[in-house]
Order: sequence, then structure tokens, then C-alpha cells
Amino acid sequence: MSLVLKEQNGFSFIDEGEGEVLLLLHGLMGALSNWEEVVHEFKSQYRVIIPMLPIYDLPLLTTGVKTISKYIHKFVKYKKLKDFTIIGNSLGGHAGLIYVLAHPTFAKALVLTGSSGLYENAFGGTFPRRESYDFIKEKVEFTFYDPKTATKELVDDVFRIVNDRHSVVRILAMARSAIRHNMQKDLHKIHIPVGLIWGRNDKVTPPEVANEFHEYLPKSELIWIDKCGHAPMMEQPEEFNKALKGFLERTGI
Repeated sequence: MSLVLKEQNGFSFIDEGEGEVLLLLHGLMGALSNWEEVVHEFKSQYRVIIPMLPIYDLPLLTTGVKTISKYIHKFVKYKKLKDFTIIGNSLGGHAGLIYVLAHPTFAKALVLTGSSGLYENAFGGTFPRRESYDFIKEKVEFTFYDPKTATKELVDDVFRIVNDRHSVVRILAMARSAIRHNMQKDLHKIHIPVGLIWGRNDKVTPPEVANEFHEYLPKSELIWIDKCGHAPMMEQPEEFNKALKGFLERTGI
């Protein structure tokens, strides 16, 4: 069963289930399908919402993590959301951090998984051989612990995106903006509970990044997932869901 995309007021999003809101934020190359297992697991108890972030649609000059955070706020206001939990992977986690600092009264908890914001081996720093399918395949496999997680469909998607001139310049701009926007000095101001669910074999935002987040975020807990790379909700969905469930229960959400 795949997810149904809704279109309203210029926003595209998934909105499934009822209850307290879990707002899921995808990464730079992320698609909504990355979250499929999470949606299916949680929609019976929660309202799970995933906005499509306009990573490839922003004017080049404003392409950056801050603009994504502003877009999230427009979406939140449009949907009249309050007291929700943000769950962000990779760039989505980074946008979530910027969001909770800018709008401290909206989100009541945050979950980061493979989040940028401190340091990353930028996937999108450059694509010196973007027209080579094997090179892109290698890049996508680097994201995971088990290269088999990089299905042909996934590699095809990324190959298509990076070979589209319009998209690739925005991916590069977004990746550069993420590297420039280091959050270290602001993390101590985040006083909501933060769950860090991290792949122990993440090569993009390695384990020391998780340890640093844990150190700087006053109310954080760190949960490791073994044999897992940069996208735990895709590579180890059962383990990820278990970790997320535990965090939500302990936080009383």
C-alpha cells in the first residue's frame, strides 16, 4: 500500500490517522516513500503528516535550510498544527532544529535521525561524474550499511534528479547551505525533549555527530541502531519504529 499525496493551497503532503501529530521531514534526496513503514506503524495511534519540502522549487538565491524551515512554518500555520513532534532525517532534521529555535512554542519534542547541522560528509558537495550511473549508484550505496538497500528504483530516482540541471544546482546550493549553517552554538537553547535515533554505521553523519548532538542538547537521549547507515527508517524500519515508540512513550506523547 503506498501513501496518498494530498494537494491543498499549494502544499503537497501526506496526512494519515488521528491523534497527536507526528510531523515527518524528509532529507535532501528524500522521498515520501522513505517514511512508508513509519506511517503504517503509527497512523493507528497518531496523526502522521509529511509535507513535501520544496527542495527543487525554490528560487536559487533563497535555496537553503532556513527557507525550508520558513516553508514548514507556513505549512504548520495553514494546517493549524500545535504541540506536535517533529521527526527529521538528514536535512529534514537540520530544518527541524532551525524550526524549533525560531518557533519554540509549536513543537513539543524533536526526533533526529542522521541529521545534519553539525557536520556531514556531504553527499551533495559535488557530483564530478553525475552522468555516470555507476558513480551515482556508489554514492547512494554509501548512504546505507547494506548496499542492497539502494534499490534500482532508488538509484534511478537519484540519477534522474542529479542529471536534471534545474534540480542539481538546487541540491548543491542546499547542501552548501547545510554545511554553512552549523548549529553547535545554538543547541543549548533547545529545551524540549530530543530523541536521537542513529545508525551506528552512518558514514554521512557519523556516530561522533550523534554523540556531539547528545552532549549539546540539554534534554536528549541517544538510541543506537546496529548494522544501519544514514536512513534508519528505511534500512532498519522495525528497529527504528521500536526506538521511536519507546521515545514517544517515555516522553508521554
